[in-house]
Amino acid sequence: MRSFVTQVYRDNPKQILNYKQIASKIGLDDAVQKQILVAVLEAMVKDKLLTEVKRGKFSWMGPIEEMEGIILFNRSGNAFVEIQGQAQDVMIPENYTGLAFHEDRVIIRLNNTKKGGRVKGRVVDVVERARTTFPGVIFQNDKSFFGIPDNHKIGTDFFIPAKHLNGAKAGDKVVIKFEEWENERLNPIGAVETVLGRPGDMRAEGDAILAEFGFPLQFPKEVEDECSTIDRTISNSEVDKRKDLRAITTFTIDPDDAKDFDDAISFERLENGHMRIGVHIADVTHYVQPNSKIEKEAQNRATSVYLVDRVIPMLPETLSNDLCSLRPNEDKLTFSVLFEMNDKAKVVETWIGKTVIHSDHRFSYEDAQKIITNKQGKYAEELDSVNALALILRKQRMEHGAIAFEKSEVKFKLDGEKKPIDVRFKVQKEANKLIEEFMLLANKAVAIKIGKKSKASDVIKTFIYRVHDQPDPIKLKEFGHFVQRFGYNLDLSTPKHVANSINSLLKMVKGKPEQNIVEMLAIRTMAKAEYTTKNIGHFGLAFPHYSHFTSPIRRYPDMIAHRLLFEYLHGGVSANDASVEKLCKHSGLMERKAANAERQSTKLYQVLYMKDAVGEVFDGVVSGVTEWGVFVEIAANKCEGLVRLRDIEGDYFFYDQKNMSIVGQRTKQTIQLGEKVQVRVEAADVEDRRIDLKIV
Repeated sequence: MRSFVTQVYRDNPKQILNYKQIASKIGLDDAVQKQILVAVLEAMVKDKLLTEVKRGKFSWMGPIEEMEGIILFNRSGNAFVEIQGQAQDVMIPENYTGLAFHEDRVIIRLNNTKKGGRVKGRVVDVVERARTTFPGVIFQNDKSFFGIPDNHKIGTDFFIPAKHLNGAKAGDKVVIKFEEWENERLNPIGAVETVLGRPGDMRAEGDAILAEFGFPLQFPKEVEDECSTIDRTISNSEVDKRKDLRAITTFTIDPDDAKDFDDAISFERLENGHMRIGVHIADVTHYVQPNSKIEKEAQNRATSVYLVDRVIPMLPETLSNDLCSLRPNEDKLTFSVLFEMNDKAKVVETWIGKTVIHSDHRFSYEDAQKIITNKQGKYAEELDSVNALALILRKQRMEHGAIAFEKSEVKFKLDGEKKPIDVRFKVQKEANKLIEEFMLLANKAVAIKIGKKSKASDVIKTFIYRVHDQPDPIKLKEFGHFVQRFGYNLDLSTPKHVANSINSLLKMVKGKPEQNIVEMLAIRTMAKAEYTTKNIGHFGLAFPHYSHFTSPIRRYPDMIAHRLLFEYLHGGVSANDASVEKLCKHSGLMERKAANAERQSTKLYQVLYMKDAVGEVFDGVVSGVTEWGVFVEIAANKCEGLVRLRDIEGDYFFYDQKNMSIVGQRTKQTIQLGEKVQVRVEAADVEDRRIDLKIV
């Protein structure tokens, strides 16, 4: 409806129209549709696309011809641009995409569209490039060289002048640097920035994934040089500025293969019978100074990236794995939150400040879990006490409306050559949840300290929050309809009922074939968590105040929180809101890129793992439905492949978007999301990161 109203005003940009005139131009004659139109007009006024010049009469305030948005290509070469305030995106046919690449910010001009037809346009300018480097493969045509991008949504090859090959040969996997593109009839011009290796080589393929999402393959020399000049000593004068907690029992609990220990837990039994639990976080910002080369590099990267075979740290290893890492039997500088708690997990007092600690032991999650389960071993009493508090904290969160997402994660076992030889599933046990609960508690405490008024006269200073909005009601309704096919019902009447209902659903599906699909769709139904200075609370955690404070070695927003918190604890003035918000947006963007890179790395190793299974038959569950095929997740190893519609025998199948299924045109046979199927592995293509399946 909104797009039809927009089209009416684009055709009549200077007219003042009432709702009856608009209804007539759209062709509405149904009373219910007219009521919907009134609501849409009110919403467009609120969005500043219309202004109500007189009661019931509206004029257009939005863009007339040219609009700005992000262009997204599909494999066919066509593209779509989402315009803020418009319900429907604008289609850009293949011949009208101009000089744009996938995800560029562009200016488009609308074409004349038939009444009721799809809104189409053409790219007239590129405002901002999403990327300037492209991983790809060099090929030679006669005496000319071209680079074919790995990303199939980059629909054009790059011409590489011979002088810019940088030693690359035909068939090499490289990183192509975009140079210029002035004529859409010709290829864009590029230069080889880095030669990665040969296609199929796992190191080269991993480097290509990092390049695809804009993560540097190494730290600049000036950053490494600056690291070497950092003073590694902890002076007595520095200790005097801090609370000295080195005598208190302290330990870390991390994955077995971790090297960067962000956080430690301390335990102390007080004379009044209470316990003091310390959450100690590496004091990264003590070592990384504002405006330093290290700071600028960390800000640009914004996050560490965890590929299957390696970690690309946000900070150089001198800091991440050594100087800042809370390694056992070493004095370390930390930023701590101390909680005095009774045995019912009620927080009696909270203290936040800089400290110095000495970790007595480094537990892996498996080691800690064994001690918690058997109630014997090193620091068994302390672990048991802290775990008991964590269980209560978790129970209280659930009762307040938090949602317990526990989607299983795939972990590959690699051989000495970094090739996958087994697939395992990460299971969250009590040791994992112990750490999680106290990190959540610390993050919440920090956000409350800065973001909550203790008295009416308090002024809230600018801070960085991790927020999570309530889910979209339409998505919730669609999710509710989907789970009904498995016999489940959701109560969507209030936000708390939604949370409780989803928690009940997640418990009921545990161990059943539909578990992973339901969990995956439940997560997709939720809004995306974001960084911002505008606190709206965290729906998924049921926290009115929440930030990220506990992982500054691997997340730049935590470094921002540390700096602001320290300034405010010492009477500093409020930071500039716009500057912090800009850092929030960049950090969010890099977080999404890192998540995409990690997914592609997992996909790469899934494909490599399945190469030896070509011809084998597996049980699976339909995990996605599209107009070109269905994705199936293999139950035994969570590897996902595609069954193309054209390869399904016995009928011609078409896509039914409303019911998330495909339907046979003649037989009316349906294959729907969540359905159990048997599939045979037809092919596993490492270069395309694609597993081809066939339903048997």
